[in-house]
Amino acid sequence: MQDQATSNETIRGLKELAEFRFCFRQFLSFSEVASERYGIQAQQYQLLQVIAAAPSSELASVSYLAERMVLRHNSTVELVDRAERAGLVQRHSDEHDLRRSIVRLTPRGAEILRHLVAEHLDELAKHGERLIRATRAVNEASSPTHSAEKLERA
Repeated sequence: MQDQATSNETIRGLKELAEFRFCFRQFLSFSEVASERYGIQAQQYQLLQVIAAAPSSELASVSYLAERMVLRHNSTVELVDRAERAGLVQRHSDEHDLRRSIVRLTPRGAEILRHLVAEHLDELAKHGERLIRATRAVNEASSPTHSAEKLERA
């Protein structure tokens, strides 16, 4: 068992990365539970965010949504379909390119988004510093100077 502990200590950044992952997963778990309280999936909440946060120069096309959500185009179409059936978004044809769909929030989607953003910001105000510390620790562990310092100590 000691060999396992010793080898884990020699993996640069392991502890920092594990702590970061734990903090991040806690926030994602909060997000899932909060979304479910409003009757939507966490991925639908993320979709609402991407649509609402799209810059005015960028229409929320399915291609744009797929890129920002890091999803395949067909997965994004399915997500938009589910969100449309749930009354969260409406899809319109792009007046300049009828092959392209533009997705907009419905009043219901916008209202749910307002509540969820407020709850997420409150959660980050309470626990965000821990996530920031974990992120900084990972950054420090992955920096070249940190690696050189550890090698010098060894």
